[in-house]
Amino acid sequence: MPSLRLHLALVIASLWFGSLAHAQKLETVSNVELQPFAAATARLLEALDAIGAPLSPVDRDAIRLAIAEPSPEGLREAQARLDRYCVVGVHINPESRVKVQAGPAEKSLIQSGWRSFLVKVHNEAGVTAPLSAFSPNALPVFRVGTDDPNAETISEGDVLHRFLDLYLHVSPPQLSQLSGLPLEYAILQLYSRDAGRREARLAFNVGQGTQDIGFRNEVSILFECRPSVEVTFEVKDVDGEPTTGWFVISDRQGHVYPSPAKRLAPDFFFHHQIYRRHGESVLLPPGDYDVRWGRGPEYLSRQRVVRVPEGERHRETFQLERWIHLVKEGWYSGDHHVHAAGCSHYASPTEGVQPEHMMRHILGEDLNVGCVLSWGPCWYFQKQFFSGKTHQLSEGDHLMRYDVEVSGFPSSHAGHLTLLRLKEDDYPNTQKIEDWPSWDLPILKWAKEQGGVTGFAHSGWGLEIADQRLPSLELPRFDGIGANEYIVDVTHDVVDFISTVDTPILSELNIWYHTLNVGFRTRISGETDFPCIYGERVGLGRSYVQLDGPLDFERWVAGVRAGRSYVSDGHSHLVDFAVGATSLGAEDGRSRLDLDQPETVKVTARAAAYLEPTLTPELEHIRSRGLGEQPYWHVERGRIGDSRRVAVELVVNGVPRARKEIEADGEWVPLEFEVTFEQSSWVALRIFPSSHTNPIFVHVGGRPIRASRESAQWCLDAVDVCWGSKEPGIRESERDAARRAYDHARQTYRHLLSECASD
Repeated sequence: MPSLRLHLALVIASLWFGSLAHAQKLETVSNVELQPFAAATARLLEALDAIGAPLSPVDRDAIRLAIAEPSPEGLREAQARLDRYCVVGVHINPESRVKVQAGPAEKSLIQSGWRSFLVKVHNEAGVTAPLSAFSPNALPVFRVGTDDPNAETISEGDVLHRFLDLYLHVSPPQLSQLSGLPLEYAILQLYSRDAGRREARLAFNVGQGTQDIGFRNEVSILFECRPSVEVTFEVKDVDGEPTTGWFVISDRQGHVYPSPAKRLAPDFFFHHQIYRRHGESVLLPPGDYDVRWGRGPEYLSRQRVVRVPEGERHRETFQLERWIHLVKEGWYSGDHHVHAAGCSHYASPTEGVQPEHMMRHILGEDLNVGCVLSWGPCWYFQKQFFSGKTHQLSEGDHLMRYDVEVSGFPSSHAGHLTLLRLKEDDYPNTQKIEDWPSWDLPILKWAKEQGGVTGFAHSGWGLEIADQRLPSLELPRFDGIGANEYIVDVTHDVVDFISTVDTPILSELNIWYHTLNVGFRTRISGETDFPCIYGERVGLGRSYVQLDGPLDFERWVAGVRAGRSYVSDGHSHLVDFAVGATSLGAEDGRSRLDLDQPETVKVTARAAAYLEPTLTPELEHIRSRGLGEQPYWHVERGRIGDSRRVAVELVVNGVPRARKEIEADGEWVPLEFEVTFEQSSWVALRIFPSSHTNPIFVHVGGRPIRASRESAQWCLDAVDVCWGSKEPGIRESERDAARRAYDHARQTYRHLLSECASD
């Protein structure tokens, strides 16, 4: 009896393995017109060569010979050779139902790398729709955002299973959809995040409803994922010291490494670049890579081909180069609006990433100060990192501090607020976000009472204008989340700055110019709103603050409040700005020059900018965009014609009064203007739309600045428009107080209007 059991077991085993072997062998298709099949196969071979995944010379030559003079024998020979490279076979029956089986190709992947396979398509239905590939193991390892009702929250177990990435190559000479031939081959590229054995489900369809009972359109395959090479980066600063930089790594096919869809913190999926400190590494398969590297806008971007050899480890050295060094000039950059959660952030945006991940990005972009702001979607998790002081991960000339953006709170409709240097981040007598005030003024007063530095975030939203002039008399709708209620709050002396660089420049500057024209002294500050408005990198919008002595957050943020600063995209700079003997943001914070009578005064500064010597299609694209399109501030928009020059403008009361062109080659250029001041005025410099200084205030005969009746009337009218937009969103219990605050603003502007001379 045991021998009979053994015999039955052997028979069953032979049937099982025979079935498995049959599943690996793909059906030979015979009813194919030979000429179009030969043409499609020739294109396939060309495409494989183009992406750097050619067949073996023996198979390639045999296939070319087989299709040179098409015949039934050649058809069978070509199929036999091509099938060896097929990871799956896809069968579309006459009713367009799809089933999938594993192919005979070696089921081998490489960690952190791409492998190209073929997919055999037996198309009995003659379908000409695109072939689609899908795998639950290839779903992104992040959640796209809190505003998506279909967004999912994934667990660590989900992340483990999502090791795969896949891509059907449909670039020419391959077709973007099926040809309709009974037989053709597609190219499928697979990426593995991990090493070791991993099982993946691969599914295919040609449109909705192409799966049915008996026609399983997916198959599970066990892959062996070979380890990659650990490539250590030696990152050297201009002085030879170890540092941190950004790197964009791509192969001949344009694949970016590590695959963005499979990245985990500290690498972000919505970036092409990664950040690496000196001595850190990245996993790369053996091969050639195009590597670009740099470190923020004060550095030059460099590029070279890196060859990664076979082996376990490899080292590469990357030398950073600067075109300018503002710290040596005493100016320290900062981005006061950075988020560690929400918007593009992944895994679980309501929690976000850790401080060490944000610090890496601050270092990698050479940002001297990064203010990481907790806000609505991440409030209850990220507020644990608030301490009321500089974060312990800060180092040397690179500081990080957690503070607050009032966004996603009841008052958000009135304009988002940036609150810096807070000692306490919970509004009094509140337990949750919903308890906070429903308009801005009470929050600003509370922040100022504890010594905070306050301003409006992404100022241009809700203040969009069609007029291209500055200042414009067009009244915006005041229906957004920018510096809307600023028009009221500035009259209550609780606003230190409005933010710039991350929204359209005309919207930002217009309201600022108008309020300066009637005597208010709000400053501007640069921000990115990373990764909400801009996800590319932190520090796309910056404030450069002049400090006497080493970097200190308290002194830096005080410089923002005092206007001892200019804002910039980092590609142009305006330093040492002075009107007569008064320098920008002098220690007393007044930036004030007093003249007994009208007088001609010398204005001095130094300017520098950097434009690439050669215009590329990418730069041309930036130049061609309207001012209401990203990037809103960029030095390329200031390029004069096809030259390498930009214009520095002297602005008095919002109007350019003089202009000098400089070569944007990275060299400092001394500037000198002469201005006759007949009345009290504010003065600033700008390279439009790339950088803008804060003002210096010139008072003639002791009179206040009342430069424009039109500006005063614009402000007065704006209060009414703002009230009409914001009043419905203010709680009934707070509406009387808000009405009184708005009335105060109206009275203030009426008084200022009465004091203004004609324009």
